[in-house]
Amino acid sequence: MINIFESVVKRLTEAWRSEEPSGRGQSFRCDCGLPVYFRNSLCLGCKAPLGYEPESLQVRALLAGPKPDIWRIQGKNQGTRFWRRCENLDSAAGCNWLVAADDEDTLCVSCRLNNTIPNLDDADNCRWWRKIENAKRRLISQLLSLGLPVKSKVSEDPERGFMFDFLRSPEKGPRVQTGHANGLITLNVEEADDSKREKIRHDLHEPYRTLLGHFRHEIGHYYWDRLVAGTAWLEKFRGVFGDERMDYAAALKRNYEQGPPANWADHHITSYASVHPWEDWAESWAHYMHVVDSLDTALRFGLRGEDVEAAVEPFSVNDLYDPSVPDAQRVILLVNSWVQLTTVLNELARSMGQHDFYPFVLSRPVLRKMHFIQMLVKETRGGQSLI
Repeated sequence: MINIFESVVKRLTEAWRSEEPSGRGQSFRCDCGLPVYFRNSLCLGCKAPLGYEPESLQVRALLAGPKPDIWRIQGKNQGTRFWRRCENLDSAAGCNWLVAADDEDTLCVSCRLNNTIPNLDDADNCRWWRKIENAKRRLISQLLSLGLPVKSKVSEDPERGFMFDFLRSPEKGPRVQTGHANGLITLNVEEADDSKREKIRHDLHEPYRTLLGHFRHEIGHYYWDRLVAGTAWLEKFRGVFGDERMDYAAALKRNYEQGPPANWADHHITSYASVHPWEDWAESWAHYMHVVDSLDTALRFGLRGEDVEAAVEPFSVNDLYDPSVPDAQRVILLVNSWVQLTTVLNELARSMGQHDFYPFVLSRPVLRKMHFIQMLVKETRGGQSLI
């Protein structure tokens, strides 16, 4: 087990030894040297106020600026850039993000995406909203690191932006359905109740159900509309995922009445992905984001190791959507490392009596779909690779 882990981390660090952006970069540290984390608004060591700066994608220590509630970032452009805290810092959302002092909006890049929030007179709603916003900020941070367009449909780009409705089902129904339509992502806030979400997961026989997973799936639908529909990628999409013009309502009805095909795992990352090409795209998109963020997190914490023994290579470049791309070998190196790393993590979870950390099987058709998404994201960000 140790040999496998050391092999994996060595391969990971070698694969990322390049000049290309790797996401959020190094693990966060306060200027006092102590580690701080994505959600922190205060250093527990030196008590310095902290804020997440969405341009550098870093949690930074703050210094008082020239006016009340105006801040400078320690060690970076002191005296040249000024910041305000997001208006939602003191709300139930507890947002630690920063807003440029000259920005007319008092909400940060993430919070300004909200169209509807739950009634905060209810204590449950307050608690659930905080969990929802924590997951959403992680989503938005990753979208920014991927170089994808992030604009509020509420206040910045009514035609092509996106926004969120966080709604709670009335006592007598109907139940709010999580979904996406024309840039509006709706989330049932009761998904933030761990016991309710776990019951739904169990009832639907799902191996994985989280707030972050919901966000990554639904934002995948948005980016299909934004980056695939009506573009040169559409015909390529149909060649990989299938023809999205098939009747969506009929496909859903068939799935709920008959269930997924017996061999769904040979071609899809989840059973729900087998319903329709749109859902296959959204599930594959979410999985792509899971893998990229997890690998980036591992590398931010400086995993190192020696190559003790040769690792098994479950995939080769020929399994990619396009084996001829310049970074094909690097992509395969990371994917194979991911497979081995999750094998170790699953064993660790079982040692604690927990569900598998990674309850999925990555087949060759799924890898091909993820590489298709990787190539599309790479083109969107101007040719820079993320995995």
